[in-house]
Amino acid sequence: MILKCIKTVAFAALALVCVNVSGQDLLARQAPIDRKLKAVDSLALIRQIKAEQSAYPAYSLYPNWDNERVHVYGTAQVPDSFRIDLTGFCMPTTHTIITSKCGPRWRRMHNGLDIKVYIGDTIRAAFDGKVRIVKYERRGYGKYVVIRHDNGLETIYGHLSKQIVSENEYVKAGDPIGLGGNTGRSTGSHLHFETRFLGEVINPELLFNFPQQDIVTDSYLFVRGANRYSYQRSAAALAAAKNGKSGRNSDGGAIRYHKIRKGDTLGSISRKYHISIDRLCKMNGIRRTTILRIGQVLRCS
Repeated sequence: MILKCIKTVAFAALALVCVNVSGQDLLARQAPIDRKLKAVDSLALIRQIKAEQSAYPAYSLYPNWDNERVHVYGTAQVPDSFRIDLTGFCMPTTHTIITSKCGPRWRRMHNGLDIKVYIGDTIRAAFDGKVRIVKYERRGYGKYVVIRHDNGLETIYGHLSKQIVSENEYVKAGDPIGLGGNTGRSTGSHLHFETRFLGEVINPELLFNFPQQDIVTDSYLFVRGANRYSYQRSAAALAAAKNGKSGRNSDGGAIRYHKIRKGDTLGSISRKYHISIDRLCKMNGIRRTTILRIGQVLRCS
């Protein structure tokens, strides 16, 4: 009887060992499958993200996509600061003469730049993005195009003689989107060009240097609230500031800017312009630990 019990226990132990070994073998065989599935899941996720980005540029910033109205941003939350990447740009026109600047004009606000172009001149997309609006406005923009870009900007091209893109069409920087014209509320052929971030106007001269046919810097730091005065800071004022001169702010005081050069630190800039580092950071929406980039422009007063 005792011998029979011993045999039974030994057989059960052997069976458990065999099950354990078989289980380990099964897990070992399953591991590569799990890794493959994980890789497939990751690729699918990447494809999904790319598809969403293509369908709705800057979808993490904008809560909606509207083909009817220019200035509609739903419940978009405007961040305290946001760095807008300007690389990969294309000048919307090769013409360099600005006929009307961004800012107060004729007792109303002019929210963009007027650049002299001729009827039939090619107008191009400034950045990669998706065409949101292609419409006609008799007492305003005339024939116009609105593009939302991957970098968070929206650009508006007004007074065109012809639109050559369609709504919801994805365009690359430099693609022709229309022809210069004199439609809508216009007194002569020109391109009305606007740059906006979540509906807030940014003076295009802070981003584009039309006389030099280049961007001002590789990236622009959007700071909420500061941009309401951005139309007063033209490219000419920035150029003067970079040379040690000053513009004027909304209160009539001097506005000073500093273009980051090799070796500059927040401490050296604060000493040069007699401003505290904390004030300098707050004014530009940065932190003490922010890495300064050569070519970056900081406001110093």
